[in-house]
Amino acid sequence: MTAQPVLYLSHGAPPLADDALWTEQLARWSTGLARPAAILIVSAHWEEAPLAIGATETVPLTYDFWGFPERYYQVRYPAPGAPELAAKVRKLLRGKGTPVQDEPARGLDHGAYVPLVEMFPDADVPVLQISMPTLDPATLLEIGRKLAPLRDEGVLIIGSGFFTHNLSGLSMSRDPGHTPPAWSSEFDDWGDRAIAEHDLDALVDFQRKAPAARLAHPRTEHFAPLFVALGATVDSPGEQRAVIDGFWYGLSKRSWQFG
Repeated sequence: MTAQPVLYLSHGAPPLADDALWTEQLARWSTGLARPAAILIVSAHWEEAPLAIGATETVPLTYDFWGFPERYYQVRYPAPGAPELAAKVRKLLRGKGTPVQDEPARGLDHGAYVPLVEMFPDADVPVLQISMPTLDPATLLEIGRKLAPLRDEGVLIIGSGFFTHNLSGLSMSRDPGHTPPAWSSEFDDWGDRAIAEHDLDALVDFQRKAPAARLAHPRTEHFAPLFVALGATVDSPGEQRAVIDGFWYGLSKRSWQFG
């Protein structure tokens, strides 16, 4: 079995479903991927320590957003649970010193299901979500490294965040593709080059090394899933490419495929 790649994607928000360009980009991306045996996803919207494993059977989605039209709360994504994958995750992490707990009632949050609805619309691939126990880049890199063997078993590992994420700088009254603010475009350019050059040291220290880092990420939870993705390929980097770029209401939607 050929090893699955690892993805870091910018997942948008529930209104992503209304963006014809972005949904088409995500759908086209998935058609170029070998069908995974299962999906393991880490979302910016679940921080919990010790590291938690979400529902291993199909449970209702977690609608972790407020103030949106009712139709966004009617979205369903009944993907099969992945109990066998959960057992493998526990073994890999606990065997190398990472504590793990179970959260059997927690369904997929919007950082998980919003992009998956576009990429795997039939909801027929088992999906397992795990939490980020910390936002520390070095720790998340190591978690990704521990999970890397799953790639050889057909598991598609996805880190779901947003390449720049400052909601106070969001301008929803303008066209979605409007010229981004300098802090977003400068951080996007720096991050693109750092990833392309495999500059892990700079990426781990992005809060000090990247231009406009504090504006691009006032809080770092949307950049953090990138480090799980990088960790899962750090020992066998292979090919990598930015599959999606551009901006959405000023935020960078850059998304990567590794391996």
